[in-house]
Amino acid sequence: MARKTEADVCLDAEARNVYRPTTRNDLEELGKRLDERPQGLNGNNVAMELAIENLRVRTRAGGIAALAPNGVQRTLEESSGGQKIILKARQMGLTTWVAARFFLRTITRPGTLTVQVAHTREAAEEIFRIVHRFYQHLSDALRTGPLKTSRANVRQLVFPDIDSQYRVESAGDRNAGRGLTAQNLHCSELAWWPGHPAETLAGLRAALAPDAELVLESTPKGVGGCFHAEWVAADEKGMIRYFFPWWLESAYREPAVDAATLTDEERALMEREGLSLEQIAFRRKIRANYRGLARQEYAEDAESCFLSSGDSVFEMEAVEKRLREAPEPFQRRRNGTMEVWLSPVAGRRYLVSVDPAGGGTEGDFAAFEVIDIESGLQCAEYAGHSTCLEQAQLSAEVAREYNDAWLVVERNNHGSGVLAYLGGVCHYERVFEQDGKPGWLTSSYSKPLAIGKLEAALVARPELFQSRALLGECRSFVRLSNGGMGAKPGTHDDRVMAMAIALAARAEILARNL
Repeated sequence: MARKTEADVCLDAEARNVYRPTTRNDLEELGKRLDERPQGLNGNNVAMELAIENLRVRTRAGGIAALAPNGVQRTLEESSGGQKIILKARQMGLTTWVAARFFLRTITRPGTLTVQVAHTREAAEEIFRIVHRFYQHLSDALRTGPLKTSRANVRQLVFPDIDSQYRVESAGDRNAGRGLTAQNLHCSELAWWPGHPAETLAGLRAALAPDAELVLESTPKGVGGCFHAEWVAADEKGMIRYFFPWWLESAYREPAVDAATLTDEERALMEREGLSLEQIAFRRKIRANYRGLARQEYAEDAESCFLSSGDSVFEMEAVEKRLREAPEPFQRRRNGTMEVWLSPVAGRRYLVSVDPAGGGTEGDFAAFEVIDIESGLQCAEYAGHSTCLEQAQLSAEVAREYNDAWLVVERNNHGSGVLAYLGGVCHYERVFEQDGKPGWLTSSYSKPLAIGKLEAALVARPELFQSRALLGECRSFVRLSNGGMGAKPGTHDDRVMAMAIALAARAEILARNL
């Protein structure tokens, strides 16, 4: 490499000085360009370069150093603005990076309010120490000039000259963020928020400006909670999902294990993810220390890290194994609400089961399952919010596509409306009947039998099931306190019921030789 001349060194210093602002005008000019990626920054955007040049953090060894973004932080920074939800392993540095990103937006864009909400008061105080450290290590010219504070206590920094402020609050305060209009909101460790997290989050969302940036971030904590519900519904809410498994943290290594001692599972993981023997050593250590909680604290995939409930109806070992093996659909339709694994084959017989819903944008989904009658193999699945007419039209369309399949509609509640549209509007004739009445009746007698068929199939023939979303619902389908069974609060069971009906109706069709 050619040695730099004195002129080159001067040019480098001049370039660096651009990202060391000293005046309000410097700050505002940079604030307009935070997401730009000028040449000469090694792929960094302006915000990342500002962070490297100006922000300081405490290292794992206890010292103070410049903020040097790691791989996970860089991945997150590749997508600017909008709404994000982050599922992660422990101690990936994401809280620090979101704090840095939002701190820079607060000090370079006048009139900005940033709110970070932590799961405990102690966590909120730690986040504020991170932010306050950023501030303390800024240049004297900024701290005594445009960024002079009028308040720097009670987890709050107020910059009166630019009309901006940075607040760190605790989720234990149900009034956190209320009455404010925030441009940046970070909800940290959402899965671990106390009290009524969904209600607290709804209040915070109501405080967001129209173009605000929102980051929901957490390690997982079981199915059915507020964070799990947000993760599942991310596509519907227009949020970008990020999943960061533990091996993306470069520090998570131990002295290498002997390759001769590797298990088949470890070899498969090394091959799939490109892991080293040092990383496998770390994995063994955390599994020995955390035992059953290792999957939660040091996540390896975005399904099994949400630990299943102990009162699950289905055999969890079979469900978890199939989750790891389930294939991706070869086709997604209708904005991702319908997934297809197997196209119809001439001469094969199919069944389309429908678990209807009311059609609103909240509450249960309408769900369809398409299965091969002879084999029971799942071919396609739909789950989305649609009206009774739309459910009738779509299910008839899918049934026609699959060789004029039997159409099995649960006739309880909204199902009667779907059945009426099928006959009166869609003119679909191949509708399954019981006791001379169109549709399938779910009762206290038929429901346990249908669920039992699904439970037995998951154990005996797990390869029949392709949908990860269906298997995910199986993980949160539990025995209820009233003696019944259904979705754990905060989760859905629409796909489970549609598949249970499909398998039960298939048995009847075969028995009746229809």
